[in-house]
Amino acid sequence: MTVSPPRNAVLGGSLAVVAALALSACGAAPTNSSTTSDGKNAATATSVADFGGMDALVKAAKKEGTLHAIALPRDWANYGALIDGFTKKYGIKITDENPDGSSQDEINAVTSRKGQDRAPDVLDLGSSFALSAAQQGLLAPYKVASFDQIPEGQKDPKGQWFNDYGGYISIGCDAKRVKTCPTTFADLLKPQYKGQVALNGNPTKSGSAFGGVYAAALANKGSFDDIQPGLDFFGKLKKNGNYTPVESTPATVEKGETPISIDWDYLNAGYADEFKSKGVDWKVSIPSDGQYAQYYSQAINKDAPHPAAARLWQEYLYSAEGQNLWLKGYARPALMTSMESAGTLDKTAAAKLPQVTGTPSFPTEVQQSKAKTVIAQGWAKAVSG
Repeated sequence: MTVSPPRNAVLGGSLAVVAALALSACGAAPTNSSTTSDGKNAATATSVADFGGMDALVKAAKKEGTLHAIALPRDWANYGALIDGFTKKYGIKITDENPDGSSQDEINAVTSRKGQDRAPDVLDLGSSFALSAAQQGLLAPYKVASFDQIPEGQKDPKGQWFNDYGGYISIGCDAKRVKTCPTTFADLLKPQYKGQVALNGNPTKSGSAFGGVYAAALANKGSFDDIQPGLDFFGKLKKNGNYTPVESTPATVEKGETPISIDWDYLNAGYADEFKSKGVDWKVSIPSDGQYAQYYSQAINKDAPHPAAARLWQEYLYSAEGQNLWLKGYARPALMTSMESAGTLDKTAAAKLPQVTGTPSFPTEVQQSKAKTVIAQGWAKAVSG
């Protein structure tokens, strides 16, 4: 994700929610420029209307026949259903490279593969990473048909990025391995959790881990302007032996390697469903002492080798079908409020979201940039030894 502008929209836990991965590769640059008979070029189209309408975009995307994605795990916010749904609807194959990669891996792939046909077409980035991608001039301006329905503060005015789905930092716990599951950051410091507390990645590269440190800061007298208490907290966790550097994934959860995982609520809630049949009793709590909510953002690579398919993918994600598929994965879609008003929201899926009280606020892009710098400079020291 690029670093986003101020997050002023509300992200709630019920129907009142307001939409508030570096590998170089060989390969020639793409030769087909997805240009229509009347000269409209997908690579420069800033809206579906700009390209001549949805039918023209679909035709051009089908001609390309492929969409290159990166870092989209099928079990992350129901991305498997979204990938399958898009392919079934349009007959366009999606190649998903490095599904367990990080936001920084995505940016690295864009920069290292510029002009190559193996470059990623589209990106799904943590908010602090989306900001830097936009600042580096890596993203194509494009406004989906429902762009006006995305709340202000949740999109770049030029359409370089726009928020897609969000959630709260939560604590997931294997209740069969952990006698008493922690429900707050304060609980995580207790001696009975030695070697059990994990993050989903490294906060210098991963949006979810970055959010985990921010939430820990808020739980320890920090603020959006001061993330240092979050680093200090993980330093304490490491010193007392509770923090494990093992990256939390569905596989490590199932094996019992990361019985306590600090991660987005939609991922932890997804684990709870996924592992019921495997005998894992996965409990999910949103810590009352450190409530931190954030969105991820969608973007198109400015040099996407399949520019029409990239734009069609965005239109699909921001359709009612796409937004409801994220919702079924326990993620709160950016268009949730407008869809509720329009009667197109999947109310059954919305009712299953982890419940949260209060109205969260979001860090500004300046605050996120500052926090990212602090983490880059201090994370390794905090958890070393």
